[in-house]
Amino acid sequence: MKLVFAGTPEFAAVALTQLLAAGHQITLVLTQPDRPAGRGLKLQASPVKKLALQHGIPVAQPRSLRLDGKYPDDAQSAQVALQVAAADAMVVAAYGLILPQWVLDTPPHGCFNIHASLLPRWRGAAPIHRAVQAGDVQTGVTIMQMDAGLDTGDMLLMQAIPILDTDTTGSLHDKLAVLGGALMVQALEQLQQAVLQPLPQPEQGITYAAKIDKHEALIDWTQPAASIIRRVRAFNPAPGASTTLKGETLKIWAAEAVSDTAPVTSAGAPICGQIVLVAQTHISVAAMNSVVNIMQLQRPGGKRLAVADFLRGFDVQAGTVLGRD
Repeated sequence: MKLVFAGTPEFAAVALTQLLAAGHQITLVLTQPDRPAGRGLKLQASPVKKLALQHGIPVAQPRSLRLDGKYPDDAQSAQVALQVAAADAMVVAAYGLILPQWVLDTPPHGCFNIHASLLPRWRGAAPIHRAVQAGDVQTGVTIMQMDAGLDTGDMLLMQAIPILDTDTTGSLHDKLAVLGGALMVQALEQLQQAVLQPLPQPEQGITYAAKIDKHEALIDWTQPAASIIRRVRAFNPAPGASTTLKGETLKIWAAEAVSDTAPVTSAGAPICGQIVLVAQTHISVAAMNSVVNIMQLQRPGGKRLAVADFLRGFDVQAGTVLGRD
């Protein structure tokens, strides 16, 4: 089929790769404008743009698609580009811009979205993060016929995968990216065969995956260990769960819940956030009625380090309370 592809990050680039491998003709790519990144804050093209240019695919980078919005010239240029592309359908994956009705109406078969959750659970911007943070036992990908609502369109295909106790948002992202591309290829095959069956989303089970805010990364040690561990996994690789120690903000990259009961010493029960043990392999911290073992952490500007390596350059003493600085 002749397709327009709209996407920006690596999740979308994986899907675009699979569409190209399946033989589809991508007549236009829409992606976010180049953004400053890195220490030099040089403008960087998105993974989708880099891939499109490698394959000689025309690229448009409007700041908005609203004809009556802040950037009408951008939207009008995109409108012309979409008309020239003359695609059968548009595939959207983590694009980052809202598609107004005129875009949804342009391709004859409409617009299809690769959404990284089992709709209607976790509609919105951060479905992978929120599924891990909530302790969901499974997630998956839904291929959806897009409408003007926020992830409210009819479901076309869906496939679930388990969320393992070892999964982070990063590892789950990689699995879902591959699954999403494969499922989209399958959906297009069914579309060509006229056997694709839209199914309205159920009214029950709707949840919203709000965009991740950096302030959420700060660990609240008054929560149970299991909740803290889910936050560590959910915010890996970004923005990284954090705490403070001796005036420094430390990122916590790996941790485990080791006890449902906080230890009681001769001084009594520790307060939440108090370091109760410093060992070569882990730092044990009291949480609400439980204990968290930290195994990997990072100082500002430093590298991710196992506890043994971290302790060589940073003095950590039992009794210190994290999160007080």
